[in-house]
Amino acid sequence: MLTYEKHRDPFSGEEYLEIPFRGQALTGNPIFNKGTAFTHEERLAFNLCSVFPEAVFTLEHQKERTYESFSTKANDLEKYIYMVSLQDRNETLFYSLILDHLSEMLPIVYTPTVGQACQRFSHIFRRPRGLYVNSNRIDMIDDLLNCAPFSNVSLIVVTDGERILGLGDLGAGGMGIPIGKISLYVAAAGLHPAYTLPILLDVGTNNEDLLNDPLYIGVRQKRLTGDAYDRVVEHFVTAVRRKFPAALLQWEDFGKNNAFRLMDRYKERILSFNDDIQGTGSVAMAVLFSAMRIKKEKLSDQVFVLFGQGQAGVGIGRQIYTGLRQEGLSDKEARARIFGIDKEGLLVEGMELRDEQELFVKDRNHVSEWDLENPNVISLLDTIRNAKATVLFGVTGQSGAFDEQIVKAMAENTERPLIMPLSNPTVKAECTPEFALTLTNGKCLIATGSPFKPVEINGQTRITSQCNNLYIFPGVGLGALVCHTHKVTDEMFMAASKALSHMVPESDLEEGKMLPSIEDIRMVSAQVALAVAKEARESGLGIRAEDDALLNMIRAAMWVPKYLPYRLPEKN
Repeated sequence: MLTYEKHRDPFSGEEYLEIPFRGQALTGNPIFNKGTAFTHEERLAFNLCSVFPEAVFTLEHQKERTYESFSTKANDLEKYIYMVSLQDRNETLFYSLILDHLSEMLPIVYTPTVGQACQRFSHIFRRPRGLYVNSNRIDMIDDLLNCAPFSNVSLIVVTDGERILGLGDLGAGGMGIPIGKISLYVAAAGLHPAYTLPILLDVGTNNEDLLNDPLYIGVRQKRLTGDAYDRVVEHFVTAVRRKFPAALLQWEDFGKNNAFRLMDRYKERILSFNDDIQGTGSVAMAVLFSAMRIKKEKLSDQVFVLFGQGQAGVGIGRQIYTGLRQEGLSDKEARARIFGIDKEGLLVEGMELRDEQELFVKDRNHVSEWDLENPNVISLLDTIRNAKATVLFGVTGQSGAFDEQIVKAMAENTERPLIMPLSNPTVKAECTPEFALTLTNGKCLIATGSPFKPVEINGQTRITSQCNNLYIFPGVGLGALVCHTHKVTDEMFMAASKALSHMVPESDLEEGKMLPSIEDIRMVSAQVALAVAKEARESGLGIRAEDDALLNMIRAAMWVPKYLPYRLPEKN
């Protein structure tokens, strides 16, 4: 296992890397490979003179060549496969190219294309990346973690593949998500790829199509549950604490039966958070803060309907509840303004609910006088009309769920309804921006979970803000690592939300934009990290340093993809 570490020449001040191998072993390592950018001196020193053609190219030349190849690919999945191949060859070039073409490439390396890639993962698999932890070998977990390519891991993104985006149980194919999430961490927050590690906990799959697929790459068994499942996770977390004690563990795309309880069980034992719950809630909260600036109203003036009560819906609801309490509402008053709707309709007393849903359950007396289309089920439309909803979230994965009646009902309750169809990939969105803007004559505020093209309405071009967790989780992770906190709190996520909204200028708000430009993601991540570090400092959980010092530490931690000079290790 290698240790990634930069060195500085004491005389010249030059930063460099010591490389312990030569020849094909060097070109086969994507962290260290420079391809045609190896200098003639490095080619001599590292036995590469016959490996490459004579010409030496710069990183800029390499990006020109690779972007030309990328652009020739026939569809998004082919572009994804090309980018994965590039990442497996040369990570510096991979990330530098992404940063040059953020808007174009982020939807390729992550949503929506990564969903298609996960579905086809066993068929497009070429080269391993990260670690696959077989649940049948969990007693060997220390040996399995020793297979990590680098010893100084700071970030682990882990999934068990049970709830991949809105696509369900994809088993080992879910590995595409941690790989993609880490790519976003590096691109957005500048964590060096050598410090990151994607992991799949392979506990089986209940997807019959996968189990019957002769090319399926995962454990061919039904998914573990109960004590057997918990034993695997416990062994895994305990081993991570031993092997990488300073690392942040991000839970990703776990099923609803496990996501909340694992997050709550381990949040005090290991530096960790769940992006599907806390990250989604935080970026949605940032949009809410921006919407309140546009409407010139407060959160406590709104009535919120959450269509979907899985991880995202409950995570958003919890953040809204916290925001309402911070505005001075009592527990009862805050709960009264939040309405959660699941498969069986509005959450009311007497339903069989999970523990995390209890916060938003309504007393039946609260809805006894409502005018209902069907007295046996309180539907989404019933709730919008009777509760006088002003803000609507969709996190169900039900394409078209926000139909004409729903959108028009929202417009009847307030002049500028906020409608947020957050399901992804794009085909799962509850409605499109064009649909909602047309029905409300351009009055609604809208943010989506997946990217959509601008809409022309009333002679104005409306650019829809993508409520992308990328705005939050990289900065939260970076801030937590830099300030050395031992846990990530809800208050840190709220601080991140406020910082994100504050970065949207008034001129953008006037055009209906509620989040910063994705092209500014590194600046955004730095400011989110600073907000997290400041909150950690004030709550006694992080290092005590002045704001300027914290920001300098954050910026120093953000890797810029460029080639450093290479030297052979000094002989002792």
